[in-house]
Amino acid sequence: MSSTRLSLSDIEDLAYQAVLGAGAAEPAAAAMARATRAAERDGIRSHGLHYIPIYCEHVVCGKVDGRAEPVVERPRPGSVRVNARSGFAHPAIEAGFAELVPAARENGVAGLAVFNSYNCGILGYHTERLAAEGLVGLGFTNAPASIAPHGGKTPVIGTNPFSLAVPGDPEARVLIDQSASTVAKSEIMMRAREGEAIPEGWALDADGNATTDPEAALKGSMTPSGGAKGFGAGLMVEIFAAALSGATLGKDASPFSGTAGGPPKTGQFFFAVDPEPFSGGAFADRIADLVAAIDAQDGARVPGSRRFANRAPADRDGVDVADALLERIRAYVK
Repeated sequence: MSSTRLSLSDIEDLAYQAVLGAGAAEPAAAAMARATRAAERDGIRSHGLHYIPIYCEHVVCGKVDGRAEPVVERPRPGSVRVNARSGFAHPAIEAGFAELVPAARENGVAGLAVFNSYNCGILGYHTERLAAEGLVGLGFTNAPASIAPHGGKTPVIGTNPFSLAVPGDPEARVLIDQSASTVAKSEIMMRAREGEAIPEGWALDADGNATTDPEAALKGSMTPSGGAKGFGAGLMVEIFAAALSGATLGKDASPFSGTAGGPPKTGQFFFAVDPEPFSGGAFADRIADLVAAIDAQDGARVPGSRRFANRAPADRDGVDVADALLERIRAYVK
């Protein structure tokens, strides 16, 4: 498969021009382009340029309103609520963070609910932005149902990631970003597009049997990470990101893939915590001690370290992008 090496700046510009060409407003296109650049920089291909044709298709068909302007409310001093109005999650989250960060500094802790939203991409991308402000960021996002309850066959919750970002210098010191499923659904979607088999243990078919066929997996159920415990983690996310935020439950949301069903109107929820008033100034030292204990063990790694390690080479050398993918993206550029 032929490919072309692009700089991160070229990737951001290409993503921006494509989403803009599909009909999105400039702020939305810029937000999606920044997130795409970050995904490619971190080596997370499934959420990088691979998603741009899907975003563009969804703007064109109306599954996401590319011109929606999020509405921000501050119902209480430590509470922020954003109606994404069926638009992209990224600009809605950015608008909410503009209120969340000062609210957390003022109150010690604050929460942000986002509803009528869309796929927020890499959840850790958002929580890490809170860590860059010196805050501990905890995030939840729900998704269209793709995981059946332990012992069942019918999906009722999505892959439902949660993420924790701990501030460090200059980047997050710890970045936990994991879904309730064994693997992100986007990984299976990417392999379906590329005609590749998936490893056994990732998913079940519609009859509840293990499968390595990505198409059969997409018609069945993702396997929860850790069995019943993984489903429990996903249910916790559903409660925060959908029930608490007022978003659509995953079992009722239209899929993030394809053009059917209209806007999914899913949601996100974030906590931002200022560590100073809670730890008495000891937080940074304790985190450093904890990280050192992990790093001291051969073969062990701190969550997030793989992403952090990918950044300098990508900054320096750029990344390779399949020419077939570039052709699909450039079809939207006007």
